[in-house]
This record gives sequence, structure tokens and C-alpha cells, in this order.
Amino acid sequence: MEKEARIYVAGHRGMVGSAIVRQLRQNGFTNLLLRTREELDLTRQTDVEAFFRDRRPDYVFLAAARVGGIHANRTYPADFIYNNLAIQTNVIDAASRYGVRKLLFLGSSCIYPRESPQPIKEEYLLAGPLEETNQWYAVAKIAGLMMVQAYRRQYGFHGISLMPTNLYGPGDNFDLATSHVLPALLRKFHDAAAEGRPEVTVWGSGRPRREFLYVDDLAEAAVFLMEEYDAEEIVNVGAGKDISIAELAELIAETTGYQGRIVYDTSMPDGTPRKLLDISRLTALGWKPRTSLREGIRKTYEWFLSEAEPPERRRSGAGSLF
Repeated sequence: MEKEARIYVAGHRGMVGSAIVRQLRQNGFTNLLLRTREELDLTRQTDVEAFFRDRRPDYVFLAAARVGGIHANRTYPADFIYNNLAIQTNVIDAASRYGVRKLLFLGSSCIYPRESPQPIKEEYLLAGPLEETNQWYAVAKIAGLMMVQAYRRQYGFHGISLMPTNLYGPGDNFDLATSHVLPALLRKFHDAAAEGRPEVTVWGSGRPRREFLYVDDLAEAAVFLMEEYDAEEIVNVGAGKDISIAELAELIAETTGYQGRIVYDTSMPDGTPRKLLDISRLTALGWKPRTSLREGIRKTYEWFLSEAEPPERRRSGAGSLF
């Protein structure tokens, strides 16, 4: 990408989009096209077409999406499938028709079958049933990457698709009703430490294993692949190692300074038993993650305390950070 290129980051105020913006600016790209949801509703086709026709971006990072954890996916399945299908359909089609030179589509590791062999290779896509708790989101993301491939085959459109593992970091969603497991646990343990609660309840058995990638590492990989990769095959982006939910809970308790008991509610669903991506395709291209899980959680908690927590409670329950 040329430093003067017009680069549109869709979803720039979200955790992933804001990290991509940080990485682009760090790399010297200054001609960024950024629009809030109020300025440009990506679910409205006419608005998206007008933006691409008038602004003519050279490159597009499609990071806009409706996201959430198990509870949100089970509660709002129609929102998850409709919003994600609408956003990606409108953006990919307009990018193809209005001269975008390259588009990067961000999918999700939840596209893979529930019972995939581990670690998960890119070719395992569509090899079995999806995880029921997030199938609506997964189906939409599968449609998006297939659309990118179809436009490449029919129109010669330069689109690539990345499949990130579970992401976390600054800008994450810490709402217990809609967030993913890591920020939800961070919020739970922070509140418990601040309020002196004797125990924290964690959904499920604690046995499932998950992989977590710090969002700034994902952003670095996205910019790297936008510049270095141009093929139809999807690319996994992950940390290359996983951890049990129980181990994660202990690490977050340590970070937040919580010293009470951890209780597991086995009446709640565990989701997929294990999800670890094979990132050998990515590492063969010359990229690998930098941030350890311990360091990433520390940085995320520091951001939470300074940006997401009300001022009167920012230093409460902060544990070893201060």
C-alpha cells in the first residue's frame, strides 16, 4: 500500500477497527477514511454505494460486524445473521464496483465445525456441523468469505479473508450481557474485588480450552497480509497456543487482585470443547504474534481502568497493577 493511498477502515470505533487504525498510523498511513455508524449505516445499500462512489477508497479493511458472546448469540440470532450479512454484502459489492484495489475481510474462527480436529486448519471449513450457540454469526461470516472468493473468481476482485481467533484488548466490550468470555471475566473479577465478594461464578465447567490473541497483534497481521498476501485461500490468525477457561479465570483473578473463591456453574453451556487455530500458513508468510496472554490481559485491564471504568471506581480492586 502506498502511504498516500485512501484507506477505508469499516468499523473503526470497534476494538478491531480501532486497532487497525492505530497500526496504520504507526506505519505512516495518514489518508484514512473513517465514518461512524451515525455517518454511514453499512446495512443501508444506497448509503454504502454513495460513500464508495464519492470517496473512492483504494483499500478497505472490513472490520465492521455485530459481535458478542454465547448469551448475545442465543438471545439475538436474527440481529447477528441479518446485520452481518447486510454489512458485508453491501461493502464487498460496492468495493468491487467502485474500483477498490484490495479488500480485507475479517471473519472468525467460529466458522469452523464444532468438532474440528485440533489445531484447526483452514481446509476444515464446512467439514462438519457448526457450534449451535453461535451458528447465526458463523453462517454470516462463512457467507462473507465465500462472497470474497466468488468476486475474485468472477470479477478478478482482489479480496482476502482472515479468520482471527478469540480477540481481546483495548476497546473491548465489558458488558456482561453481550461480551465474550475474557472481557466478561475481567469485568466480573474486577467488580468482585472492588466490592469484596467472597466468590465469583463462571459459566460452564471451566474445562473448554480457548485461544486468545491480543487485538494489536491481529491488527499488525492484518496490515501485513494486506501488503504481502493476495490469494483466495483463507488465512488463520491466532496466538498458536490455548488455555482452559479455568486457567484463564485464575490468571484474570491474579491480574485484578481478586482473592475469593471461583465457582463453576455447570448448568450453563460450555460451547465448543476446544478451539485452537493452526497458524502455520501465516507463520510461513513471515508473521508471528508478539504479545503473551499475561501481558495482553495486563494491558487490557489497564485500559479498562483508565477508559471504561467510572472515575470514582477506577483504582478499586486493581490488585497488583498499582
